Order: sequence, then structure tokens, then C-alpha cells
Amino acid sequence: MRDSANTRILDAGEASAIEQAAAKIREGGVVAFPTETVYGLGADTFNKEAVCRIYEIKKRPSFDPLIVHVCSPDEAIRLWCEIPSVALTLMKKFWPGPLTLVLPKNPSVPDLVTAGLGTVAVRMPKNPVALELIRKSGTPIAAPSANRFGGVSPTTAQAVYEDLKDGPDFILDGGPAVIGLESTVLKIEKNLGVLLRPGGVAVEELENFLRVRTASRSAKMPESPGQLKSHYATQTPLCLLDRPLGHTLDELEKFRGGRPAGRYPRIGLLSFGSPTDPDGLFHAAEELSAKKSLREAAAKLFQVMRKLDKMGLDLILATPVPERGIGLAIMDRLRKASSINNLMGFLSGWK
Repeated sequence: MRDSANTRILDAGEASAIEQAAAKIREGGVVAFPTETVYGLGADTFNKEAVCRIYEIKKRPSFDPLIVHVCSPDEAIRLWCEIPSVALTLMKKFWPGPLTLVLPKNPSVPDLVTAGLGTVAVRMPKNPVALELIRKSGTPIAAPSANRFGGVSPTTAQAVYEDLKDGPDFILDGGPAVIGLESTVLKIEKNLGVLLRPGGVAVEELENFLRVRTASRSAKMPESPGQLKSHYATQTPLCLLDRPLGHTLDELEKFRGGRPAGRYPRIGLLSFGSPTDPDGLFHAAEELSAKKSLREAAAKLFQVMRKLDKMGLDLILATPVPERGIGLAIMDRLRKASSINNLMGFLSGWK
């Protein structure tokens, strides 16, 4: 165990760490814990005061629902009042794992957890630390990502502490998240799947079991975490490129050539594949995957975004990835993180 101000960081490898964290959950505390996707900020689903603390610590709006984490399918079934057979099939195939299912809720589930919706989002994580924490807590754990609302999700205990400082009672350190992106969230309507958020399970895999359509973006209130237009945002402005990097390099070279010395912005590159910068246009460059592996890119995405965000840059440029498999989830995160729609328009206003 190591102390960081008032928040204690527990090494999940120590014999008593998970029991200490579970005892805190049972007492009505709030604990950050690892999953295979990202770190979560958890509390007893049925303790309304504890769930309120999650919203307060994250500065999360009350209209954004939480995901409930369980340690068995039977525990999930008790949280729902309607369970189509296809949902049972998906649970058997993908649980434990990064798939969240949204179904009509049992009245015992507090409205605070579901943001007043008649449905509840539930998943069974694959991370053994998370499963043991839920089991020892003796209750389903409601948990969004363990970071300030709207920011980059944390994939390490250190990232949790950097974001939330003394907010959680404990941070349970189980090492880096393996997948690195949040779960896929799928709402079941009869035998139709409605994709609320792409994530760790690819849509192509789900389509082997049911027809899947993407949720309308015109919905006024989110039915799932991660549905807001702006999310996963760095403090540094980020621009997702919509054209090949080579074309952008030419534009940047012309822009720099027309600027007085020392008046060129500090730009960082987040690249899928090995970074290309023959003319030294970027102050920093980070690759998601030199071999262009989408799984590797997903695992590194939030870590690399955080790294670039700490460099005092004026702008981060991100290259797109193919929108297949988990690439759909990567592009979802990059689009929502992107705050600059017109690169040259942004640069033309640079002083």
C-alpha cells in the first residue's frame, strides 16, 4: 500500500488489498478498480449516498447513466425484469468480457444509477481483480470510468490518481488495462440490438447472433455512457484528420514557410503506423501501432493521448484508423475528443 494524500493506493497483488477495498464498498465507500477495459470508479449499486459520491467525485451530470458490474450472469439477471433469449446467448458467448447489455430494469435498481431510465446497463468484467472485488463486496458495483467527466479515460492507477486525487477512498492498482477502451454497450429490443457505444467487442462479432443497428444521434438524453457528442477530451485541442497525412504535411510546410521565425505552433502527432515527419513539423510524435494492429492501437490510445496532453503542446493531430473491428471504437473516441474541425482555419487564427 502507498499513501497519496488522503487516497490510499492498494497493490491488488497484496493478500489483503481486495478485501480492504471490498470492505470499503460494503461500508458505503467509493473505490477505483481495474477492469480489462479501463479503470472504474465503483460503489454499491443499492447505496444511493455512495452512488451520489461517484457523481460528485467525477463532476458527472446526473442525466448520464452508470454501468453496473456483476460477478456472475445470475447476479445480472436479478437486475433486469425482462430477458430475451438472445441476451442469454450473448452473455454465454461474451461474458466475462467487454460487452454491456441494456435491458428493462428491476424496480429495485435505484433511478440514480440509471439516470431515471427504465433500463439498466450491466456487464461482467473479465479482469480477475474486478471479479473478486465484486464477489467479496457482496453486491453489484455501479461504476463509470475513474476520471473527471468528459476527459480521457484512465488505463492505470496512476492516471486515476492524477485525475481524481483524494476523491476515492481507495485506488486498487491491478496494473495497466489490457483492452484500453470501454466496453461495447448494446441495448436489446426484442431480437434487435441497438449499438449505444462501440467498444471492446466488435459489431461484426455481435452480428453473428442478431441484427444490430446504430442508435440515433438525435437522442436528447444519453441511454449509455459515452453517447454525448463531446467526450474523451484532452486539455490540448485535438484535430482528427480527414485526409491522408501526406497532404496535411504539405499544408503545414506551406503554413510554416509563411510565418515569422518562432511563430509556428507546437504540434504533436498521434499516428496509426510509424510517424512520418521528414521536415520536423511536429514537436512530438507518438505511434499507436507501428505494425498497424487495431488491438494494439486500442490498448495504447488513451495512454498516448494523456502523454501528448502533458507536453504543453498547442495542438494534437490524430491520423484515422480503419473503421472495422475495434477500429470503430477507436474512431468513435477520436471523433468525440476532436475539438478542431478545420485545421487550416484553426492555424490561420494562430498568433
